[in-house]
This record gives sequence, structure tokens and C-alpha cells, in this order.
Amino acid sequence: MSAQIALEAVNVTKRFGSMTAVDDVSIRFTAGRLHTILGPNGAGKTTLFNLLTKDYRPDGGEIRLLGEAVTSLKPHEIARRGVGRSYQITSVIRELNFFENVLLAAYRARRQGRFGVWREVRADPMSADEARRLLASLGLERFAERKAADVSYGDQRMLELAVTLATQPRVLLLDEPTAGLSQRESERVKDVVNSLKSRYTIVMIEHKMNVVMDISDDVTVMARGRVIASGSPSHIANDAAVKAAYFGL
Repeated sequence: MSAQIALEAVNVTKRFGSMTAVDDVSIRFTAGRLHTILGPNGAGKTTLFNLLTKDYRPDGGEIRLLGEAVTSLKPHEIARRGVGRSYQITSVIRELNFFENVLLAAYRARRQGRFGVWREVRADPMSADEARRLLASLGLERFAERKAADVSYGDQRMLELAVTLATQPRVLLLDEPTAGLSQRESERVKDVVNSLKSRYTIVMIEHKMNVVMDISDDVTVMARGRVIASGSPSHIANDAAVKAAYFGL
């Protein structure tokens, strides 16, 4: 039996005026695997993420989720179908504490994206239990009552991951999860992401090569809006086109 394709882009193109940011890209993400998208700045990686999450509409091509075309869906509709995303810059609510941030995401997931008044959110026991479970699973329970604004950037990134998981995704898109982190914090995030591999389909943009090589199952390299190589981490590490585009060798 062939592996299930969780999410794919088929011949997608995105232009901004005269600039083509993503140029006829086709890429498949296999269910239950961690697939890293690698490439120099300006390669089109984040634009591709924005196409996959429907933050951008493609100028050509198709986005498919579990084999179904979802190109016409809006971002909140694709999120409801199980595509969760973290961003390069943390997007948590800094004035809420850790528990409240995750609780709000869990509540909205249970209510299919709808907001409620704050007293209703806090009174929902199932959302509260889910928030506590996620904080504990990521080693964040000690921060439950701490405001996001009062902790390190690394801990904020971990909170953002907990918030994203609270949306109940099947496909998890991580946009440079170790960006701006120290070596110690990067190792912590790497270990957590690695522990999630068996439970989610993970698509990750990442620049730190030790992270890419240590935990990726599959790697795709982009340059100037196009895919230039795909394969296992060891295959990519020895690919001449990748060395030329990414390392200037």
C-alpha cells in the first residue's frame, strides 16, 4: 500500500508584480513524516508556506489536502481542516499567560474557530484540560501563570508551538522554529519537534543544518522560486546543485 500524501502543491506559481516568487512548484508531503524545505533567503520558502495555508492565493496550480483540492478555501477554512502553522516571528498574545494562550486556542478549535466571551472560555473544562495537557507535554507547566511577555524568546517559541498544537492540526507547518534561538534553545526545540514526528505530518522551513540533518525524513531545496533538489538528508548534503545554490561551492 502506497504512503498517504497529506498535503501537496501541484504546479503552483505566485507572482508579485514582475517578480515570480514561486515558479511552477510541485511538492508532496507524506503523512507521518518530517519534510524540511531548505534554501537561501529569497528562495520562495515562506511564500510557498503562505500558499499552503491559503494566506496567499496561487496565480496558477492547485493545493490539495488528503487528495482533495482546497485551492479556493480561505485561511480559516484550511485551518479547520487540520493545517496548523507557526510563524518566523512569534505570534502569541504577550499580555496573556501561557495557560490562557493555549486555552484560547483549544477553545476556538472546539468551537470551530468561533470566539466566546472570556468567562465562557475560562469555564470550558475540556479546553482547560487540553491546555494543561499540552503545557505539560512540552515541559511548560511551570510557566502556566506567567505572561508570555515576561519569559525568554525561546520559551515564547515553545508556547507558540503549544498554541499551534491546540488547534488540533493533522499537518503542522513550522516556519523556522529555531530562528533567533541560542544553541541550547535550538536543541530543545529540535528535540520537541522530533518527538512529534510520529503524531503529525510536519513541514518545516529551517536554516540550521544540524537541525535539518538530525531530524528530517525528507528535504526539498528551493532556489529562486524553484525546486532544485529533493531527497533524503544524506542525498541533499552531497548534491552538487544544492552546494552551489546554498553554500556557494
